Amino acid sequence: MRNLNQDTITQAVLARLATTTDPRLKEIMTSLVQHLHAFAREVKLTEAEWLQGIEFLTATGQMCDNKRQEFILLSDTLGLSMLTVAMNNDKPLGCTEPTVFGPFFLEEAPRFKLGDDVANGAKGEPCMVRGTVKSLDGTPVPNALINVWQADADGNYDVQYTHLAHPQARGILNADAEGKFHFRTILAEAYPIPSDGPVGKMLAATKNHPWRPAHLHFMIEAPGYERLITHVFRDHDQYLDSDVVFGVRSSLIADWVKLPDGTYSLEFDFVLNPLK
Repeated sequence: MRNLNQDTITQAVLARLATTTDPRLKEIMTSLVQHLHAFAREVKLTEAEWLQGIEFLTATGQMCDNKRQEFILLSDTLGLSMLTVAMNNDKPLGCTEPTVFGPFFLEEAPRFKLGDDVANGAKGEPCMVRGTVKSLDGTPVPNALINVWQADADGNYDVQYTHLAHPQARGILNADAEGKFHFRTILAEAYPIPSDGPVGKMLAATKNHPWRPAHLHFMIEAPGYERLITHVFRDHDQYLDSDVVFGVRSSLIADWVKLPDGTYSLEFDFVLNPLK
């Protein structure tokens, strides 16, 4: 193909994609090209601006390693992560709502028994977490696998530190035969997402803050049920209505109760969706 111009190049690219044998890949690539080209035409993208965009994406990739995923932060802050979660998790009324996964999950978290302290030395005020994992019909889900993680009182996850000898404020445990669980940890606090990279510069340029409301991450799995990835948010947090990653759901907000001894208590039940 020769002598292509701004009016003919899109169709030329789509014709090149016509040889794609995977139908889903063909659908995605075709739509991507159409929307990218339409975007460039709509904003009358200059060569300098596109170069700046390439440099931004390059810098985003360069910030990624086994402890930090800048592209997840980018997806989160553009609302794309939460949009994808919402489109793919249309659960029946009564099920616990999902929310974003976040960039700080670790596959190899330490194992704990019920009642153990998953904070494991992390800085923060002591907190006891209790609850039950249930099915949609209210029956308990026995022995559900619960993965939990959170930031410390300084707003950092353990993977953001270089000096720790072991993971902190994260762990894996199993509910008991009646679906009940309890463990000790630290009080959830609001914190900013990492803002020292390209995503932070984007937020600053668009006059947006980098803060997330206080929350505790949960991933819960059990045979015969859909996996649940969600948060429990701390009520009255100042960032509940301006979460930088758009992840707050009213049904996921709970009260961390301060007890007479100065510690905190959180009670929250999770309802899983049975597999069809």
